[in-house]
Amino acid sequence: MQNGSCESFNGRMRDELLNETLFLGLDHARAKIANWVTDYNHKRPHSALAYQTPAVYAANLSATCDRLRNPDQLRRSHVAPTAPDGVNSAEALIAAG
Repeated sequence: MQNGSCESFNGRMRDELLNETLFLGLDHARAKIANWVTDYNHKRPHSALAYQTPAVYAANLSATCDRLRNPDQLRRSHVAPTAPDGVNSAEALIAAG
């Protein structure tokens, strides 16, 4: 339960492939899994990727790689805004309860 994306993928693969397929051997299993992965990555749009397939999303991401190399774009904003001048954080915590 460390990574929601991996857990979601594993559950989907289990529900759609592993629970529904009787594998007749290792080669059969490899072929079925390869077909499922190809379908998952190249044919199905995913809502988390703005209804793009993972392959298209990855291609767009690598095309924007140069823009991501700018360190100013990678800075994250603070979770909460800083306190206004003159406000003591201890006082604000006590007032907030």
